Amino acid sequence: MTAVAVSETEYVRRPLGGRLRISSAWLGAAPFLLYTGLFLFLPTVLVAVGAFSGPHGPTLANLAQLSRPYVVSAFLNSLVLSAVSASVGAVVGSVLAYAVATGSPDGILRRLVTAFCGVLSQFGGVTLAFAFIATIGTEGFIVIWLQQHGIRFYPNGVWLFSLTGLTLIYTYFEIPLMVIVFMPALDGIRPQWREATETLGGGTWHYWRHVAGPLLMPAFLGAWLLLFANAFSAYATAAALLDIGGVIVPLQISRALSSEVGLDQANFAAALALGMVVIVAIITLLYARLQRRSARWLPR
Repeated sequence: MTAVAVSETEYVRRPLGGRLRISSAWLGAAPFLLYTGLFLFLPTVLVAVGAFSGPHGPTLANLAQLSRPYVVSAFLNSLVLSAVSASVGAVVGSVLAYAVATGSPDGILRRLVTAFCGVLSQFGGVTLAFAFIATIGTEGFIVIWLQQHGIRFYPNGVWLFSLTGLTLIYTYFEIPLMVIVFMPALDGIRPQWREATETLGGGTWHYWRHVAGPLLMPAFLGAWLLLFANAFSAYATAAALLDIGGVIVPLQISRALSSEVGLDQANFAAALALGMVVIVAIITLLYARLQRRSARWLPR
């Protein structure tokens, strides 16, 4: 018998005859692998096949349509929308997470903020769009109250039903998501490191510049990528808020699938979805790499 290393802790026994026997420990991962294959891998394969399919067989015509100006504009709008909302959410969320992390680990404030952020990070879709429309829409109660007191909330036009308003709404659920994702990294910062910096004559600037900052940067960038992917793939909120079809890629896909042309546009929608899959895959790989770097010093 010879041993073939599979990972640092798992081994697969290979008989002398050459036949490979899989360890029974892999059976525990079977449900997860089945779930991933059915709901992640299989849809991705179907999208890829549809992107390269046409009425008369395999074709590149669907991908060629991605170079059209309105498609490029939709991708740019999605990228800008995701980057801006992720950046604002990452900065504000990291500051809030730091304020919470400096308190008692078992305090009531931390538990309340964590629970509150857990709820808000999942508060999206049509419900979130309606909440903003009812609050700061043209007939929202805040807008009406301000008008009753002689203050115009929209002096230069209603910006809520545009990419600007969509960015604000996306930031609303990006901030609590950042708090949840970034909190473990802040918990990994040990007070002894700051004490050591002060012992060596360093101040607050030196501590953040040479100790905490470099340690937290991979986790911060990884969280930013997660926020970016979260905003990039969001659909329901934008569909409920914007009446201009196709301004971002998810709405372009919906427009292609629901157009009067019918199935002739389904393959084009698959090509759009494939472009999103490629972008999200790149972000996922970068996120996994940054998470591995952060895991080196996080508490276990």
